Amino acid sequence: MDLRDRLRRAALSRPGVMLVALPGATPVRLELEAELRRRGWPRSESPAAADLLVVAGERDPIGEDSWLDGIWEGVPKPAVRLAVRHPGDAAAALDTGHRLLREDAGTRHDLAPAVPPSGGESAAGRNGRPGGGRGERTDDGAGGHHDDGGDQDDRGGHNDHGGHSDGQGDPDGQGGGQESGHGDSGGGDGDGDGGHGGGHSSHETHEMSGPAGLPMAERAEDRDGLTLDRLHLPLGPALPDWPAGLILRLVLQGDVVQRAGTETLPVRRRKDPFWDEPWLRAARGETVPRAEAARRRCAAHLDSLGRFLAVAGWDDPAARARRLRDGALSAEPGDRLREDVVSLARRVARSRALRLLTAGLGPLPAAEARAAGVSGPAHTAGGDAYDRLLVWLDELGRAAGQFGDERPLARDDRTGPRGTLDGAAPPSRGLLDVLPGLLSGAEFAGARIVVASLDPDLDELTAADRREAAGV
Repeated sequence: MDLRDRLRRAALSRPGVMLVALPGATPVRLELEAELRRRGWPRSESPAAADLLVVAGERDPIGEDSWLDGIWEGVPKPAVRLAVRHPGDAAAALDTGHRLLREDAGTRHDLAPAVPPSGGESAAGRNGRPGGGRGERTDDGAGGHHDDGGDQDDRGGHNDHGGHSDGQGDPDGQGGGQESGHGDSGGGDGDGDGGHGGGHSSHETHEMSGPAGLPMAERAEDRDGLTLDRLHLPLGPALPDWPAGLILRLVLQGDVVQRAGTETLPVRRRKDPFWDEPWLRAARGETVPRAEAARRRCAAHLDSLGRFLAVAGWDDPAARARRLRDGALSAEPGDRLREDVVSLARRVARSRALRLLTAGLGPLPAAEARAAGVSGPAHTAGGDAYDRLLVWLDELGRAAGQFGDERPLARDDRTGPRGTLDGAAPPSRGLLDVLPGLLSGAEFAGARIVVASLDPDLDELTAADRREAAGV
């Protein structure tokens, strides 16, 4: 073994991991995050910094998630792409990926290739773009592919767009949705004047797009009547500390969000949303201890808190929140966990810097929240992003106080972590509906804080028969 091999193996002893969670894969994401923390492997925020690309959840069976292939093309060699579909598979999948990385430095192993449509043509091919560069792909004997040849100068073009989702939320009919007439409308919302249906209407736009699939800036009047450059910018669905499956389409003038729209990727799993499980099971007549519901609520708010703090740039408490979240979901003794949760909540609540950073962002009065169908912490707060954070912290303390309560959860208790579960729409539907209005007119620097303060869970959008699931 020469010096280069020694250095390579040393560098890959702790590979950088980019984790992309798909809607409906919350248990898989949580297990992967816990496993990465136990191993001490760093999380990569971009494909260029990653060695392992790990997809949590089921890939689209008809190949409509080609944006994943765009991300994969951006991962330099050596690289491995994995798909973890079920809870319990995380450790074995990471072991496999690590072994392949260390064994062959010149190869890109794809163990989660795109699912070809029934006609035999790959989804990437239908979009006129190969999925893994120009190198020849061969079966690697592990159920995937490896690509050891060629450059990847054809990457990009699809990396950042979300135009193949099930919805369309281009806020003013630009960017990914200029042409209508491609069919189903659906999961998108925006406050603009567009709102065309169909996820594939963006192909003509791609041809006119600039670098990385972004449309060229155009000129338009701003809110003061001045003619300024206007840029269309998509955020998601594969950002770190971002709701799985959410695509936010922004129209920017300078650093101000002029308009915003949302799209959502389809949820493949048809089970109960993970964070709402205890209340939905109790509604169906199962005996669920209150302690279990309290732990689930506590873990849900700690998960949201970790994202909020990470987006705000306060990494140490964010990591602590995630460690406590994993403890709440495990059999960690309640007394010690309760003390740690309360201690973290007090530390965050005392932060003057965090209050100055987040106060005033995304104000949502209680009356407007109620009118939009928002319940739960966002309605209770009746204020800005910092007020919503304080409600989380308050609910964390109360949930931690119920860790030892073994009485059964009342069947009519249907208040999940994000709101009422027996309403006309899932709690996260209301959060998504108010999001464009909260972002319009806001500074771009605060947009992600506003999203994190609402933290919609797209898993809640999965069930068409939600009311039946909730027993109403």
